[in-house]
Amino acid sequence: MRRIVLASSNPGKIREIRAILAPLQIEVVPQSHYGVPEADEPHPTFVENALAKARNACVHAGSPALADDSGICVDALHGSPGVQSARFAGEPGSDARNNQRLLELLAHTEDRRAHYYCVIVLVRHADDPQPVVAEGEWHGEILRAPRGSAGFGYDPLFLDPLLGKTGAELPMEHKNRISHRGKALAALADRLATAQRSR
Repeated sequence: MRRIVLASSNPGKIREIRAILAPLQIEVVPQSHYGVPEADEPHPTFVENALAKARNACVHAGSPALADDSGICVDALHGSPGVQSARFAGEPGSDARNNQRLLELLAHTEDRRAHYYCVIVLVRHADDPQPVVAEGEWHGEILRAPRGSAGFGYDPLFLDPLLGKTGAELPMEHKNRISHRGKALAALADRLATAQRSR
């Protein structure tokens, strides 16, 4: 596998995934390059949605495809926004409005614990019976006001208490090493590297 279609057009995700898979000399091409239509994400779990997106991209692009589904799960909200993270404040999706809604819902809540979760699915062909699945979590808490200008999504509100910084205050290289997506991609990269060595 020298080229993988990424079932996303999110610039932040594309940058992160390209950076982590670059050492394996795998080219990551966004699905928009092939005119792949967006897949429906009707499922209640991250892994089901990721698999649906990967299969959709694989079918339309005729190439191995990678998809992630990720979001933030807030303890006080019973795991919400969860799979609805990107559309938490409705359509069209807006990071600013999503963050504002989260702050409003937690305005009178002392329990600010939350974690980012990411699952990544790689299918080698559309009917792949053994998709490669990797996952990662990043634990922290939700601030009462945003901090930082990097990152995307809920990063300005998500504080890593060990570092004392939000996801939006971290350089991308550092974030890639410790984030939910970074951990899931590292696990995926390890499996792909092992597969390359065994050939």
